[in-house]
Amino acid sequence: MSKGLSIFVFMNSKEKTDSIELEKSMSHIIVEIIEYVSNSVVSKTIIRKSTGNISVMSFDNGEGLTEKTSPFDTFAQIIEGKADIVINNVSHLLETGMGIIIPAHESNFIKPNGRFKMILTIIKSGYE
Repeated sequence: MSKGLSIFVFMNSKEKTDSIELEKSMSHIIVEIIEYVSNSVVSKTIIRKSTGNISVMSFDNGEGLTEKTSPFDTFAQIIEGKADIVINNVSHLLETGMGIIIPAHESNFIKPNGRFKMILTIIKSGYE
């Protein structure tokens, strides 16, 4: 494995963190750098900068994210499986290869639709 990539595993209200970093200037098959963990959501931070973050996440069957509002625009892209992304009570079914921009200050949550993996890109610039 490479060095510096942050890994978060959410299991029964517990969070597990490891630090492993993707090697720079090397190509990676993103869908393969994260695995499913039974009854869990797993998150790996690929890049963390003051202007934004890129993370890859895996969701086991029945796992999702609760409703929240972010002060930043977020781009969500499904890289395996499918998921419902609900923005202001409007559901959007995304399948492998599809993405959506979740606008800043909009209520949103991710509703499980089987196992899936996604990339989240948060852009912080311009929201001082």
